[in-house]
Amino acid sequence: MKKVLLSIFAMAVLTISANAQSVIDAEDGRNPNDFYQTGIVVGKRAMPYAFLRESDVVWKMAIWRHIDLNENFNQFLYYPYEQGKNEQGRINLVNLIMNAAENGEFDVYEDDDMKVPQEWSKALANLQGKSTKARYGEEDEFGEQEVFYDTIPENLDPATARMLKLKEYWYIDKQDSRQKVRITGLSFRFSKNILRSGESEEISEWSFWIPMDDMRVRQVLVNANAYDENNDVAERSYDDIFIQRYFDSYVTRESNKYNREITDYLTGEDAIYESQLIEDKIFDIENDMWEY
Repeated sequence: MKKVLLSIFAMAVLTISANAQSVIDAEDGRNPNDFYQTGIVVGKRAMPYAFLRESDVVWKMAIWRHIDLNENFNQFLYYPYEQGKNEQGRINLVNLIMNAAENGEFDVYEDDDMKVPQEWSKALANLQGKSTKARYGEEDEFGEQEVFYDTIPENLDPATARMLKLKEYWYIDKQDSRQKVRITGLSFRFSKNILRSGESEEISEWSFWIPMDDMRVRQVLVNANAYDENNDVAERSYDDIFIQRYFDSYVTRESNKYNREITDYLTGEDAIYESQLIEDKIFDIENDMWEY
């Protein structure tokens, strides 16, 4: 009986010591926000797409669409836009892509066919703006000063990217008779200042293209979690966002013989209606497969 009591007492002492040690460890050199021990996922890898044979694709259509980051549903892709304020260890999509591209983790391209590679320095230079700064000379005998205007280069501000463009292919795989989609390219639209007739003017310009089906790009996306407003502990990577199509968007172009966008031939409500018609056409093609 005494041995049993001694064993219980020893176990209690060890438990108290372990709990005390964990409290000491938590207070010594740890982030105060870590009130419990968290696991770190090491070597997380993007899952390759299933192999697709050319003979299995019986129908295909190219679609271009825009994702407006001003839309409330899409704002988790935009914030936090300041890299110095990385709340909860998060990083927004633009900064994630720009940092990886600058580090040479993948190639960027001039066109949405991803056939013409672009050097990062040139890609960045195309997005940099210009402004003027007044400089005054010495006063003359009449107290007047000559004004000189110097051209000042402006660095690209990732926070100005408020619009994304996707290029994707919808197709039917005859192996399982299902309609599927594969996103192949992504581009950002940045704002910058230019000089026109000596005056500074703000314009928007599309960036380089990122090959979204490149495993190097997907590896960058899979290692960064996107914010989930319903659960801070949810692990949903940016790769998951695009695969699951967890974003709000609208069609701006379909593959056509004129190689043009909707806004090239329609405006206003007519353009919105045409965009919805294209969405409906894609949906109807899958439904029509099951009509005999």
